[in-house]
Amino acid sequence: MSGPALEGVSVFERGWLSSNNVLLHGGDGEAATLIDSSHCLHGEQTAALVRQSLHGGAALGCIVNTHLHSDHCGGNAALQRAFGARLIIPPGQADAVARWDDDALSYRATGQRIERFVHDALLLPGDTLAVGARTWQALAAPGHDPHSLILFDAQDGVLISADALWESGFGVVFPELDGERAFDEVASVLGVIERLSPSLVIPGHGAPFTDVAGALHRARSRLAAFAADPPRHARHGAKVLLKYHLLEEQQQDVPEVLAWWSTVPLVQRLWQRLQRPAGSMHAWCEQLLHELAAAGALRIEGARVTNE
Repeated sequence: MSGPALEGVSVFERGWLSSNNVLLHGGDGEAATLIDSSHCLHGEQTAALVRQSLHGGAALGCIVNTHLHSDHCGGNAALQRAFGARLIIPPGQADAVARWDDDALSYRATGQRIERFVHDALLLPGDTLAVGARTWQALAAPGHDPHSLILFDAQDGVLISADALWESGFGVVFPELDGERAFDEVASVLGVIERLSPSLVIPGHGAPFTDVAGALHRARSRLAAFAADPPRHARHGAKVLLKYHLLEEQQQDVPEVLAWWSTVPLVQRLWQRLQRPAGSMHAWCEQLLHELAAAGALRIEGARVTNE
């Protein structure tokens, strides 16, 4: 997508393992800013995309993370090495980043890969980010992640929504997977987005879109279904964790998947909360694998599982 609303903005739409990247181009002699750095496995590819898109030899001055899930911040270290860029993160987990507490940062709990990074500054809710002719306001967007931010350019009506709103929904509500109430926070953020009335949304995953009213309707319908049946959301979250692991690995033998599954703390907690479905964690994993295969999300051939 291009047009006046995206003038001075480049959007790199990625596969689901990596979040979209949004490159904000500066004015003459001004460095660019990258919003979100994607997964660590794609660090070199992300660096190449940025190099190809920088205008007239401009530098990449800083990287800003909307939140610290591995698909949004995994490329931080690679991009810092490649460009010497400053890293700016939301404030909620700054202490955990400084001491690299991968339990608090969720990477061990979800069994996901990440390369350690070091931040330089914080972007607080209410702060503004001026790049080129645009000014973006940071707004708190808890729900999917308690510390997430969204960025809004009021002059041009452009919203960088991260995982608070996609064209067909929103990201898994991770606090709910740990038994913490957060569906109301998702609803509140959807209300904030509606009041902002953006003309264009750049989501964390998927193409930019203009039918914001339709997206909000779909998100609210999905949220109502999850809120009415929290175990359904928990089961959905388990499938997302499994699919994400296969996005990282691409192919694995079933015993390897089962071995990984049994070691993931969040999976263990979900299995207990759902009253030990299928009797054992391995049987539950096999059940979910077959459901994902039936939905076309992966392929099972003998003992081999392949991401689709």
